[in-house]
Amino acid sequence: MSNLDLCYTSATELARRIAAGEQSPVAIVENSLERIEEVNGTLNCFCFTYPDEALEQAKAAEAAVKAGDPLGALHGVPIAIKDFTPTKGKTTTLGSVVYKDNVPDDDAQIVKDLLGAGAIMVGKTTTPEFAHDGFTHSPLWGTTRNPWNPERTPGGSSGGSGAAVASGCVPLAEGSDMGGSVRIPASFCGTVGLKPSLGRIPMTVLPTVFDNISHFGPLARTLDDAALFLDIAQGPFEPDIMSNPVPIDITRPVPGDVTGLRIAMDMDLGIYHVDDEVAANVEACAAALRDAGAVVEEVDLGWTPDCVDAWLVYWNVYLAAFFEQHLDTRRDDLDPTIAGMFDAARKVSAIEFKRLEFVRTAQWHKLCQVFETHDALICPTTPVPAPSANSSDAEQLGMRPDGKMNSSDMTLVFNNVAQCPALSVPSGIHSSGLPTALQIVGHRFDDLTVLRIGVAVEKARPWAEKRPKLV
Repeated sequence: MSNLDLCYTSATELARRIAAGEQSPVAIVENSLERIEEVNGTLNCFCFTYPDEALEQAKAAEAAVKAGDPLGALHGVPIAIKDFTPTKGKTTTLGSVVYKDNVPDDDAQIVKDLLGAGAIMVGKTTTPEFAHDGFTHSPLWGTTRNPWNPERTPGGSSGGSGAAVASGCVPLAEGSDMGGSVRIPASFCGTVGLKPSLGRIPMTVLPTVFDNISHFGPLARTLDDAALFLDIAQGPFEPDIMSNPVPIDITRPVPGDVTGLRIAMDMDLGIYHVDDEVAANVEACAAALRDAGAVVEEVDLGWTPDCVDAWLVYWNVYLAAFFEQHLDTRRDDLDPTIAGMFDAARKVSAIEFKRLEFVRTAQWHKLCQVFETHDALICPTTPVPAPSANSSDAEQLGMRPDGKMNSSDMTLVFNNVAQCPALSVPSGIHSSGLPTALQIVGHRFDDLTVLRIGVAVEKARPWAEKRPKLV
């Protein structure tokens, strides 16, 4: 039986104990592997584990401590990598039968950075095919489930990573976010999830460096762990033309002083129907920020469902550009939703695609007006707690008679303005027993302010010690 206290210790604290010689990285990695063995049959959050290699690396990490060698910031700490992210010599399936035998010949830069900081990869986590959905199930790996209630989804597309952190398998996991794929699992699983500013972490896994919606980010136990991940993984990195040229100076632990900050709050962004309890927990976070010295004011962004529609068309074309070549020869092997997305993308003209930028521009100008007088914006991360594990984005999405939109996320609209960092932090518990979350959106490239506000919420409404009642 794994040691749950150790399972739920932060990455920062584990690294400190290892460096101080207080705890063996071998024992920590063994405990991580044991926890995976205990819960993965229920959660299906890992598609690959590497016990022999991880333990060998842990022994080497222990020897380095004893020898007094220089240690990285994550020396000996177990982590997980999403099965969308290339790992050298290790199968990377992208959740797809088409890629079930795909073995990359190099690591993604983010993997190099994390492993270079001393982290030990214990496994790879599940994703829907081509990371296409906010729910994690695929023809190849089946359905991934939420530690708080296995009948519910952990979200997606980094659902395996979210479930792995929430269940105590690892303290830190890598995810990627093109429409909320880090923030949605963070919300549904009760973890911290950060979509940094566009280009903050080098994006090196796509066949283009001109993409403008994609990010890597952490699923973490605490804000400090998320900041540590960001500090390790941030650029600059010249081969990525979108990479921010100047790194940010991240003070750790991240300060949580919000005195004098002006924070805008738009509960539904003008678009979404929001569950009453989700809204109440966001209001409670706003009250906590006011108590901490911030000014929190309600605003009306005036966004419309066109913002969602634009992202959906963009997303279809985006995925089709990378993977549509398999449609005519491997249709039966593809998730039917993916096949439908590719069919739809083939009907979009170049002119129609370019005009999506008109919607994104109008959306940005409205947010820009709010940011003229405010330092950040807050809203729910997801308007509802985790839906059924067998549902999908398409099943959840729809217009209501009141003109609001049913949806399982409020994240994708912020990938339309991707230069703005967006952070998800736990906001409370729903009467269903599931977590809810607050989303904090900052000015372009101002990751530090969103982290600062997140720390203030974390201090006022502590979460890290809460654990799902999972065997």
